[in-house]
Amino acid sequence: MMTISELQVKDIVAIEDGKKLGYITDLEIDVDRGYIVAIIISLRGKMFGLFGKDEEMIIPWNHIVTIGADVILVRTENPRMTHTSRTELE
Repeated sequence: MMTISELQVKDIVAIEDGKKLGYITDLEIDVDRGYIVAIIISLRGKMFGLFGKDEEMIIPWNHIVTIGADVILVRTENPRMTHTSRTELE
């Protein structure tokens, strides 16, 4: 069994081009059925997450190819992108 905190420290890497995408920032969970629907990753390139807009990519759980010791390999075809404005510092 693996904890959420163990997932959060792994690099997310696209299998199509080997590009590091970021880290897991959240999970989409189906609470009625008790399983993970998708992982939500914050994309690299933000200025420490303090200013501007967050850019997130939602990867469906069935697009995870493998979870290794240090990385999670994902297929990135047709991911959902979201943009969230931050109005205050965290």
